[in-house]
Amino acid sequence: MSAEFSDAPAPRALSSVFYVYDVVREGDELVYYGEPLVDQRTLHQTAWPLFDERGYEVSIESRPGETVLVAEPARESGEAFPWTNVALAALTVLTTLYAGTQWYHVDPLSLDVVRALPFVAAVMGVLGVHEFGHYLMSRYHDVDASLPYFIPIPFTPIGTLGAVIKMKGVMPDRKTLFDIGVAGPLAGLVATIVVSAIGLLLPPISVPAAPAGTVSVAFGNPPLLRGIAWLLGQPLEYGDGLAVSPVVFGGWVGMFVTFLNLLPVGQLDGGHVMRAVFGPSYERVAPLVPGALFGLAGYVYFALDAPNGATVWLMWGVITSVFVFVGTAHPVSEEPLDRKRLVVAGVTLLLGLLCFMPVPIRIIG
Repeated sequence: MSAEFSDAPAPRALSSVFYVYDVVREGDELVYYGEPLVDQRTLHQTAWPLFDERGYEVSIESRPGETVLVAEPARESGEAFPWTNVALAALTVLTTLYAGTQWYHVDPLSLDVVRALPFVAAVMGVLGVHEFGHYLMSRYHDVDASLPYFIPIPFTPIGTLGAVIKMKGVMPDRKTLFDIGVAGPLAGLVATIVVSAIGLLLPPISVPAAPAGTVSVAFGNPPLLRGIAWLLGQPLEYGDGLAVSPVVFGGWVGMFVTFLNLLPVGQLDGGHVMRAVFGPSYERVAPLVPGALFGLAGYVYFALDAPNGATVWLMWGVITSVFVFVGTAHPVSEEPLDRKRLVVAGVTLLLGLLCFMPVPIRIIG
């Protein structure tokens, strides 16, 4: 091997799983040509830690007539300024600010627009804390991940479709998969509870009377939000032209997003958690999730007479069907989780159920 790659694993270190007959440098990559002596999964499980401890990322590729190991120096994340992340966050501030003016019933082109800033802080706060929970845990485990990308969407009640991060690193084991998967929902729930409590303690806002025949939108209240209101002794509804602070709706967003993310399928947080808890066997159970959501949609439509609520679950039935097709993460090591993490998994899923509401949205009028 060349001096530049002298710190890479020597061919003899792979002798138990991969017979190496040549090592070639191809650009920034080091390619090990040889013959696998074990199945591909065992090969990856054995080779990955050998390369990882020396600062390399390794993948297995099939080339005409042979299998090769391709190693490249691990990429350092965070070197360039995240212009795309900042630009999307700035746009999301604008779209959520506009959505907030509708909640506060103020002119978006007037100075009264500043009254909607608490709504912006509430919505972007709960979403951002959720994604930063994933990001910080990824960095803790040395898994390459991007900063959060906010998704602006104008002229909606929220002003955003949420935020995501890109996972670019290899998932070394089930423990890492679990920690990264569960960190977002737990961090987001802490922010959601704080935001909901603040919103409930703020004074109600005045709302103008709706003209006759106007269609209105009602949002269901999950058990967690009702519980927070009960503990604080605050109402979730007012009469006589008053309504709770829109900041409370920021907490509602956090709860709804938490429940959806904890659906136990595919690349959703719940899919990562359940895959980490049960291992490969869970992949046979995950396809039941879309069917359950389609069944929920039918129940909401026929039993609760809420077509719009049914549409939400029908849509998520389709989305989770795609997630089932794409599949879940596959950690290199399948070592089972410890008891502490199993307890955290149970608590997290229970909190997720407290964020569930059969009819999240109902159109009235």
